[in-house]
Amino acid sequence: MAVGKPQNIKRTLLSSYILIILVMIAPTVYSMVVSRVYTGRYNRIIADVNRANQLAKMAKNDVCNEVWGVVSGLQRFDEGRQMELLQTIRNGISGMMETASEQNMQILEVASRTEHTLENYVALLEVQLQSGYSVAQNEGVMEEIRSIASLLYDIFQNFIISEIQTAADTNRIINRSFMYLTGIQLAICAIVLGISLYTSFSVSNAIQRPIHNMEQLSFRIAGGDLSARAEQPHVKELDHLAENLNTMAGKIQGLIDENVREQKNLQKAEMKTLQAQITPHFLYNTFDTIIWLSEAGRTEDVIEITRAFSHFFRISLSKGHEWITVEQELEHVRSYLTIQKIRYENILCYDIQSDDGLGSFPLLKLLLQPLVENAIYHGIKNKRGRGHIVVSVRRVSAFGAEGDGIAFRVQDDGIGFTPERLAAVREELAQKKGTEELRSVYGLYNVNKRLTLWYDALVPLSIESEYGKGTCVSFTVPAALKLPPAIELTPATELPAATSAAAQASPAPLTQAAQAAAEEV
Repeated sequence: MAVGKPQNIKRTLLSSYILIILVMIAPTVYSMVVSRVYTGRYNRIIADVNRANQLAKMAKNDVCNEVWGVVSGLQRFDEGRQMELLQTIRNGISGMMETASEQNMQILEVASRTEHTLENYVALLEVQLQSGYSVAQNEGVMEEIRSIASLLYDIFQNFIISEIQTAADTNRIINRSFMYLTGIQLAICAIVLGISLYTSFSVSNAIQRPIHNMEQLSFRIAGGDLSARAEQPHVKELDHLAENLNTMAGKIQGLIDENVREQKNLQKAEMKTLQAQITPHFLYNTFDTIIWLSEAGRTEDVIEITRAFSHFFRISLSKGHEWITVEQELEHVRSYLTIQKIRYENILCYDIQSDDGLGSFPLLKLLLQPLVENAIYHGIKNKRGRGHIVVSVRRVSAFGAEGDGIAFRVQDDGIGFTPERLAAVREELAQKKGTEELRSVYGLYNVNKRLTLWYDALVPLSIESEYGKGTCVSFTVPAALKLPPAIELTPATELPAATSAAAQASPAPLTQAAQAAAEEV
């Protein structure tokens, strides 16, 4: 009988009756099991006590009488039953060991050793009789046999006392069990009363509850909660009404979702427009750099920066695709940093780090380059001396699973943000207004907005900074194991080996004109 989904009255009552019967049977079964267990224990104790008593008398009386008849000459050794009696005692001890408790087992082991000693003395008496020892010597052995038999009798008496103590403990357990059983009976009475009351209320609510649920559903829909649904009441007159309400809510939700998708497409188009506005700025500066490098006669640098520039735009365009691989994104950043390293050779060095096995994962393109650009123009250039940028990609635990996220970090040791400026930047990134109201965080806003649009607000951009020490911008995306079908992978090895070397090398000093052009933003 499911809560919130009442069945028909007949089934509800039948279920209640069956439950009451089962509850009433439970103590009876418990009583039978307890009675059988402890009755079996009592029977075993009584049987062991009776057997131990018989064996004790057999050891003290029968064995000694048979041995005395042999010593006194009333019968020959082979005519006596002493060995048969000892075998009976041995078998009895072994049988009691099979069911004895740990404490009584120790007593029986002592009894077994004593019986073995008694058997050895009886065997010694047989050897003396066959060897013609004197009567005095045989009587001496006889006295030893009587002493050992008396000891064995005492051991059996100790066993009997221990078994009686075990019986007393069992009796206390039985009395306690009956007290528990009484408590269970009282609890069952309370349970049966509760079941009866519950059945009464559930039957009376079989009609009222579905009507109340659909009333609440209408309130939730009116309040804007279109994910609300009414449970099937399982009442013939109300089933179709609940189904129609659910269908209506679903259709309204579908219309709203379609409108949201259209709005997101408009915002994505806006982001592409913003992206196109930023690209020419970098294009002009790079061409200027190529010109003054040529004027300075630095042919190798012209070749290097031209190759990096070509590779940079090849990945930027990506045949119109929005998604590329992590490896291509890192190559895109490396190309950009190669260009900037040549332009700002005296103030810039960088390092790109990535965990193995992440290169083939899909990623929304052009996410890292705006962050690196921001680190250069707002961090490195505003400090004295050489600056260092670290771009890292790591596999992390995120989104509720271990290793289910890829963390991207762009960290610089530039001038950093003051607390007031950092708060203003975070506020500008969080705003939902147009980009015309942004002051100087176009790149960061672009990345943050695209992450929010494509990853459904699961991947916010994080900015940590301390003035005078540097800034760290990071985000974590879900790790996708398969690329979207529209992505065409291109090997990220088109840059020659000289690209990475150029990042660490120190070219010849710039001319005065070239230095002035490099400082232009």
